[in-house]
Amino acid sequence: MTLSSAETALDRSAPRRARDGKMGPLGIFFRGFLKHPVMVGSIIPSSGKLIEKMLSRVDWANTKVFVEYGPGVGTFCQHILDRMAPDATLIAIDTNSDFIGYLRHRIVDSRFDAVEGSAADVRKILAERGFDHADFILSGLPFSTLPPGVGATIAAETQAALRAGGAFLVYQFSPKVRDFLAPHFERIDHGMEVVNIPPAQLYWAWKS
Repeated sequence: MTLSSAETALDRSAPRRARDGKMGPLGIFFRGFLKHPVMVGSIIPSSGKLIEKMLSRVDWANTKVFVEYGPGVGTFCQHILDRMAPDATLIAIDTNSDFIGYLRHRIVDSRFDAVEGSAADVRKILAERGFDHADFILSGLPFSTLPPGVGATIAAETQAALRAGGAFLVYQFSPKVRDFLAPHFERIDHGMEVVNIPPAQLYWAWKS
């Protein structure tokens, strides 16, 4: 690339960087939804009530590795970090480069690792960071609208990635997600959170 073409590329990217710097989490979230609606479960980030209920069953004292699929703008991330031990790790995996870039800029914590990639590769991502397993995995990915075969693969890979006694925490707006979980998890607890837009189905799928 010549100097003039490099300068042109920088000039073209500058307005976007400026917009991203000024754009708040709702703006980033909405833009991510418009770009990848199949991969984003809702146009509105999760409510505080949903977050509290979803995380209430995590055994934080015995959690060293926590993984989140589809963190978006980090609605759950800080809540997880606030509960984690000083030597624990939170790995947030998203296919959306806008979300990952935003999270890397926004969250400054040595325990946090934002990864651009697929939840279907969770075991590979863990291994690359020196981990044999995750203790808990959280997901807000819309399983019922994912491309054919992807939801089933993610469920299977998640079960394989979890330690015994760990759980796959899933919040959805459709109960169809249970069809993806049932082949891999014997115990699945279910709850609801109506103080959310829209009301959410909550699942805790335990690895025995």
